[in-house]
Amino acid sequence: MTQHRGSRFSTRPAPPEGLPARNAAIRALRTALEKRIALEVSLAGFVPADGRTDDPRDLPLARSIATASLRRLGTLRAAITARLDKGLPKASGPLEAILVTAAAQILLLDVPDHAAVDCAVRIARQDGRSAHYDGLVNAVLRRIAAERDACLAAADPVLDLPPWLAARWRQAYGEETAAAMAAGLREEPAVDLTLKSRAPADARRWAETLDALLLPNGSLRLRNRIQIDQLPGYREGEWWVQNAAAALPARLLGDVAGARVLDLCAAPGGKTAQLAAAGAHVVAVDRSAQRMERLAANLRRLALAAEIRVGDALGIADGPYDAILLDAPC
Repeated sequence: MTQHRGSRFSTRPAPPEGLPARNAAIRALRTALEKRIALEVSLAGFVPADGRTDDPRDLPLARSIATASLRRLGTLRAAITARLDKGLPKASGPLEAILVTAAAQILLLDVPDHAAVDCAVRIARQDGRSAHYDGLVNAVLRRIAAERDACLAAADPVLDLPPWLAARWRQAYGEETAAAMAAGLREEPAVDLTLKSRAPADARRWAETLDALLLPNGSLRLRNRIQIDQLPGYREGEWWVQNAAAALPARLLGDVAGARVLDLCAAPGGKTAQLAAAGAHVVAVDRSAQRMERLAANLRRLALAAEIRVGDALGIADGPYDAILLDAPC
């Protein structure tokens, strides 16, 4: 069949893979920076709580890009600024977030340079305020890709701290120690899991199955990074992601089987799951409706139950409770 120009059979090139995830990361980063909203909350507004998208890789990719962008924001901004003759144009909408997230992919993540640059240019063209700067986006990101080693070598670890924290650390610990502490924060955190079963034999079995290190508190620390929802036991609800330190407070309550426990600032729900798995009747409270949607989705996957309330903890008036858990800040 011959295709004629303008024919209804003509097709446009399909958008590159990962474009929705990159758009979500950009919007989440802007929301976090401009509205001072936690990144996880910002991201939850753009990606379904249950993680269902046309491409199952969208959610982890969006979260990886947004997290790396925020964690190394100072480094990324410095790399971009050094390659702009006149600084960022004013009233350019999402331009900075587009550049920051793309630079994060090039410098910090295992993403092909051409994919990061191409998607950034396409996204810039979608917004009227940044569309005129698609050439600038292309040129700056190509320079960053070509000068990757120089960008990373020039990065001062303290740049990635909030200015108020950097000033406080310098005053309290001195320039050298503050820089060392900031460098430590750059390290990618370990991925820890909490098992629904607390039986020692089950912990040893899952440690072997997942190629994980069994920590003294019963948490499992993954040795290798792999997409979480592809690991054995995820879909069956045998475990959930929870930092080993965050798993300690719930265990300090001891035997909570049959107890009525109030979990404040509960989202995203790791401690709620611990308490419910231990047999407690849990009332989980958090003021973020979006984060509580994620908590509810996690509980469904784990086949655990809790009473979920969205609101201010000061409004709770239906005690008494056998125990109250407040791990703040969380």
